[in-house]
Amino acid sequence: MSGALLAVDGVTKAYPGVVANDHVSFSVAPGEVHALLGENGAGKSTLVKMIYGLVRPDSGHMTWNGNPYEPATPHYARQTGVAMVFQHFSLFEALNVAENVALGMEDPPPMRQLADRIRDVSEKYGLPLDPDRLVGELSAGERQRVEIIRCLLQDPKLLIMDEPTSVLTPQEVGILFETLRRLSAEGTAILYISHKLEEIRSLCDEATILRLGKVVGNCNPREKTARELAEMMVGQTLQIPTREAGEPGPVVLEIDGLSVASSNPFGTSLKDVKLQVRAGEVVGIGGVAGNGQDELLAALSGELLAPAGAIRLKGAEIGQLEPNARRQDGLLSAPEERLGHAAAPDMSLTENALLTGVIREGLANRGFIDWGKSRRFAETIIEKFDVRTPGPNNAARSLSGGNLQKFVIGREVMQRPDVLVVNQPTWGVDASAAADIRQALLDLAKNGAAIVCISQDLDELMEISDRFAALNEGRLSEPRPAKGLSIEEIGLMMGGAHDMEVAHVEA
Repeated sequence: MSGALLAVDGVTKAYPGVVANDHVSFSVAPGEVHALLGENGAGKSTLVKMIYGLVRPDSGHMTWNGNPYEPATPHYARQTGVAMVFQHFSLFEALNVAENVALGMEDPPPMRQLADRIRDVSEKYGLPLDPDRLVGELSAGERQRVEIIRCLLQDPKLLIMDEPTSVLTPQEVGILFETLRRLSAEGTAILYISHKLEEIRSLCDEATILRLGKVVGNCNPREKTARELAEMMVGQTLQIPTREAGEPGPVVLEIDGLSVASSNPFGTSLKDVKLQVRAGEVVGIGGVAGNGQDELLAALSGELLAPAGAIRLKGAEIGQLEPNARRQDGLLSAPEERLGHAAAPDMSLTENALLTGVIREGLANRGFIDWGKSRRFAETIIEKFDVRTPGPNNAARSLSGGNLQKFVIGREVMQRPDVLVVNQPTWGVDASAAADIRQALLDLAKNGAAIVCISQDLDELMEISDRFAALNEGRLSEPRPAKGLSIEEIGLMMGGAHDMEVAHVEA
């Protein structure tokens, strides 16, 4: 580990019932882009939290430029030169960019001076940002720029990035990668966590692979295929989702002229959305985050009521029905925000299984909860979807993001819906688990369910969709057969170029 900026040596961290990191060792050199790879629950998040001072290791040690490094707090880590861009943004929508940046600084300069620094740094690294704009008005990609600029103003020596491209279009990913390569050329080390293995192969110099808390391999990811990297992570042959070809059945879900105002003052209202989904069909819906995806799911799930006649399920009007009534009729959903929306953080997995399964799984009788049946339902989800947890009594917040995602999707799939609407079904999920979730969706469709899959993962949409449409500023493009669509065409559609630019690409 000589010449390393950061060296981790034999670090161990255990929690009740699980060893998150088991004698982990690796190093990162100045200017190196180093990937941390592993399944959900492999220990990646715990490891970077220890580096950033959020968690204290039980044993082992770390060094920084050869000197002992024991970050007791994130403040200490930042003072040393470590910055971190988290997977979930920590921004206040009602404040402007400069005010949000100031809140994340130890000793911010006067606001006018800070605004000038934000402009200078954002222009230098190709991440244009207006310090006076409200964060609530920014796209997901622009919000990520705020987080990155906030880190860059600290002049970090090591930048940790956790799933940084999960909400970006292909064009935005390209801009981000150019910025990271420029930082690397200037000597900044980058520790990069992602489940998008082609991105790892394109960007990273080295990779450390974790499995069940242990280091199981190191490699140059450019010398491996994405499948080889995935199989190193899971320790077995990766199963590719498959689907038998078949003709779709009758229309099950019909949306006609759906216009709904967003309940979020910074959200995007839906404007005259039209869509038909047939039994056995998967319709993929792409779009840059913040273009009406949450509102579409809310309108279909019943969280937002729709005008009469705008939504029909199996021919019956459901736009004015509440969520439980729609569930009873066969329309189920899984929102993007898993912790707090799809699952109650402090409730157990049994209680979370009960929350949406009570009607279709018969988990209550005459107003009394059948806890035994509810627990067995949760245990079935855990087993069928390989959710890594000590048991159904554990709180939802105790699971890693990917394992909670598997539980949430599994909970809905196991209820055998006629229509399933999912938003970002494999967000933050490792390659093996993502393949399992996609296979579960394809199996549902094979058995006659209609699937609406909203996702920013274009590879995912291309893999499982029969037809594709794009949301832009609350408007849905005309669905097109997914087969034969190029990533470039889809990216342009997501950016709102439904006609002229796409026609240009085809020409």
